Amino acid sequence: MKIVRACIYPKDIQCITGRSERYGRKLLNKIKDHFGKQKHQFITSEEFAEYSGIDLEIVNEYLQKVS
Repeated sequence: MKIVRACIYPKDIQCITGRSERYGRKLLNKIKDHFGKQKHQFITSEEFAEYSGIDLEIVNEYLQKVS
């Protein structure tokens, strides 16, 4: 059984959305503000999917491919 990562990084956002890695960093900061997280905390795939409107299955499918 392959373990799928639970957290999202800027490079993941870049690959999923087709935008730049810098955009991914900015988006992660916006998501952290939205969910009231501190700078050192991670963003989960569920939080990214909820904020971005991208289906969670698509995000998890991408994470399975790259893991």
